[in-house]
Amino acid sequence: MTRYPESSGEALYHAICQGCHMADAKGSTGAGSYPALAADSKLEAAGYALLVVVQGQKAMPSFGYALSDEQIAAVVNYVRTHFDNDYKDEVTVADVKAARR
Repeated sequence: MTRYPESSGEALYHAICQGCHMADAKGSTGAGSYPALAADSKLEAAGYALLVVVQGQKAMPSFGYALSDEQIAAVVNYVRTHFDNDYKDEVTVADVKAARR
């Protein structure tokens, strides 16, 4: 069971990610620094975004405990194909399972 009922990448982004990365994925600064995901060349490597979501990185918490493999694949694929990102190679459920190991 996951902690979030949303299943589409867009719904997951709005429910979880936009609180820090903002609705336009341009990030923000203030009490903390939340990096932009818009037009982010780091997202070209599908495995990068996948590992950050599954394992966390610096101030970014892990969501591997809270999201299913399908949800993680959906939100990573959404971010990689929206917000001026145009990376078409999709993350699969098998990729998520491998990242959890």
